[in-house]
Amino acid sequence: MTEPTREAVRVCASEELVDGGAGVRLGAQEASGEAVVFFVRYDGKPYGYLNRCAHVPMELDWAEGQFFESSGLYLMCATHGAIYEPDTGKCVGGPCRGARLRPLAVEERETPEGRAVFWLPDDALRPA
Repeated sequence: MTEPTREAVRVCASEELVDGGAGVRLGAQEASGEAVVFFVRYDGKPYGYLNRCAHVPMELDWAEGQFFESSGLYLMCATHGAIYEPDTGKCVGGPCRGARLRPLAVEERETPEGRAVFWLPDDALRPA
């Protein structure tokens, strides 16, 4: 039996995600109910995660779409100060050191309108 093919979800135009800049949030659905996912760019590549701190299940952003701390090198939980590597989601400082954010499959593609970032949902986490 083959796995069902999930429709890729367009997140934004590539130029909307700037290295270390504001992220894009989208509504999502998981088994436990509604959720939020987010997408950021780091070191030239787009990354996506479930917007939930690995320490306590709270959203990370300190203002809507603001996930990076002041240097633009790490994602930071506004509630508990946990610091995450943007490219791996691994917590490298704070109360959940060693834990990880829940990653999303993300890719960048050429479209007729130009380059865009896409989320490839899985069975456990899908668009709302």
